[in-house]
Amino acid sequence: MTDSAVAPVRIERDGDVAVVVLDRPPLNLFDESVFAALEQVTAELVALTAPGRADRARAVLVEARGKVVSGGVDVTAFRAIAEGPDPAGEGTALWARLLRVAQTVEDLPVPTVFAAHGLTLTAAFELALACDVLLAAERASFGLVEIVVGLTPSMGGPQRLAERAGPARAKELIFTGERYPAAVLERWDVVNRVLPDEGFAEAARDYARRVAAGPTVAHAATKRLVTTAVRHGARAADDVTPQVSGPLFATEDLRGAVVSFLEDGPGKAGYRGR
Repeated sequence: MTDSAVAPVRIERDGDVAVVVLDRPPLNLFDESVFAALEQVTAELVALTAPGRADRARAVLVEARGKVVSGGVDVTAFRAIAEGPDPAGEGTALWARLLRVAQTVEDLPVPTVFAAHGLTLTAAFELALACDVLLAAERASFGLVEIVVGLTPSMGGPQRLAERAGPARAKELIFTGERYPAAVLERWDVVNRVLPDEGFAEAARDYARRVAAGPTVAHAATKRLVTTAVRHGARAADDVTPQVSGPLFATEDLRGAVVSFLEDGPGKAGYRGR
């Protein structure tokens, strides 16, 4: 595991939930140390969520410490690239690295939940958009504000925002560089749920524990079918459904749930993630 004493991003365990913690006070700014830690943590998540692992994490929760989730990227990192000998090449390499992080999170075979308790800007917001579910406290706000330094968001934010809210909303949010409250983004289908500020952290943990307790293999199938439908159309998802959903009949979770349903009624089955 990542050393929690020095790493700005680390993994903690809460039962079946792997909790990714962003902790770089005071503003959780993203810089090279955070980028590198994210790369290490996402590699660890791939191992932790692998099917067949005895201590497998069956859900991932991303949360942050401090007053804000993140104030964005430390702009000195961009200055170093812009003033370097090969700004275009170094910029291309940076975005390739960060897109791999977002894609790795997105492709994890378990539900992923992002908990935003406060201000969530730029790279942190883009990481949130790579997660399956985005929970926000009432006081949370969000922005892709890269226009203030002449950039467009490039960690996958524009395209994933377009998937959730549509292209016009994605362009509006990025063109203006404004900060949007959680309630607005819930209406736009970017935020899944807005929860009360009081007790938000524990409510987000409870949500993650609940999805972790479900049929993990079936959740992985759901993720694949939904992603296929969004990116390639419903018929493409139809085409892969037999090979994605058929093997679920061989899982321990399905067999046990069928027996539980027939003997005890619906909603009483327990799942072990296999």
